[in-house]
Amino acid sequence: ANVLIIDDSMFERNRSKKVELLARVFDHAKHAYKFGFRMLTLGWSDGTTFLPVNSVLLSTDNKKNRMNEANAVDKRTVGYRRRQLSVQKGTSVMLELLKQAKKAEIPAKYVLFDSWFSSPSSIHAVKEIGYDVIAMVKKIPKMFFRYDGEDMSLTSIYNKNKKRRGRSRYLLSVMVDVVKNGETIPAKVVYVRNRNKRKEYLCIISTDIELDEDEIIRIYGKRWEIMPISAYF
Repeated sequence: ANVLIIDDSMFERNRSKKVELLARVFDHAKHAYKFGFRMLTLGWSDGTTFLPVNSVLLSTDNKKNRMNEANAVDKRTVGYRRRQLSVQKGTSVMLELLKQAKKAEIPAKYVLFDSWFSSPSSIHAVKEIGYDVIAMVKKIPKMFFRYDGEDMSLTSIYNKNKKRRGRSRYLLSVMVDVVKNGETIPAKVVYVRNRNKRKEYLCIISTDIELDEDEIIRIYGKRWEIMPISAYF
């Protein structure tokens, strides 16, 4: 299956002083603030080849963290639109990039992204654009999915069910509804063993409920098998 991959990486400009929209950005890999931008990139992959499709340098929507503001440019230009995008939230920019990819008729069935972009609202928005989602989901107490008619966190769902034993690639698989503003999307959540921390687990959600668990894991694995996106720029 052809996929679109959303990812962001730190683009440091620590010695810069006059760059437009330069900001203090939190680097999640190093757990520290850096001067620069987040480089949000949309790429296409068939599992073997990776092609960058589009990207946006993200500043911040918080003016207090912006070192410089943008220069005045004609509002009819592409440069103005790029500057406007750079100060929006990453999830909003992600949706804009996906809309452009859909308009360009780039062949892809799934959109892959990590837990940083995963939420019921973003899953609904991507589905509305016309893609199925396969993504990592955070196990946070305030994010709920409907399971057996009850809104529950992923951790509560996990604790409620019996786990698979042996060397299975996954511990648990459940059907849930992703609810937003009264609308529901059926989805499958697969609880996968964390290779780095054996006592922990990761959660992958798929809005294509026809896929089996091994296929969901395999397709999401494309996001990690490709060369890091930042290496292409």
